[in-house]
Amino acid sequence: MYFLDSLYSALMLLGQFDAELLFIVGVSLNISFWSTVAACLVGIPTGFVIGISSFRGKQAAITFFNTMLALPTVVIGLVVYTLLSRRGVFGSLGWLYTQKAMIIGQIILITPIIVAFTIAAVGRIDDRYRRTALALGASSWQVAMVILREARFSIMAAVVAAFGRVISEIGISMMLGGNAKGFTRTMTTAMALEYDKGEFVLSLALGIVLLAISLTVNTALGYVQGKTLR
Repeated sequence: MYFLDSLYSALMLLGQFDAELLFIVGVSLNISFWSTVAACLVGIPTGFVIGISSFRGKQAAITFFNTMLALPTVVIGLVVYTLLSRRGVFGSLGWLYTQKAMIIGQIILITPIIVAFTIAAVGRIDDRYRRTALALGASSWQVAMVILREARFSIMAAVVAAFGRVISEIGISMMLGGNAKGFTRTMTTAMALEYDKGEFVLSLALGIVLLAISLTVNTALGYVQGKTLR
């Protein structure tokens, strides 16, 4: 069968540690890692503060971030492209069609995911934790740390979800990176290109790697959660 032949060839390609395949995987991991780190630095504190605070407009803020979850990647790509193009506000930086542009787009994509999931994680914490900590004389900072500790696994799940979203994304990567071989070609853009060319071996190999990465990350999260909850 054609599929089995392609699968065998893909596994052989993986076994040979093909240089092109490894480079593509490396680009994807690099972009996904730094995008997720930057989004966490912004998203987790923002979501945590919104989640534990009471202020006018809180519901509007929650609605905004929930709405941003459905923002099409093509819209993000167009906005960032406009800003980084030659005639754009940041055109002088020369970042368009580079990994930096892709990281910026991915940060915009996954930050709302982390914010929204962090708000939900904090909101599920029983208010008795806060009241008990205050009754024991804890400061506001110590109360916040208690809540953060109780919500840590849900926040970790949010980070994993964001990483999974960004590593499997294609629209932003294609629009802002240009799918340049040896520079900005990621697993998803390479898979799309090889499919258009009718070459399924590299696409299948990259698909296997993508699934393996997702499985590894989720298994690691499950292991940490299980280990800690024992």
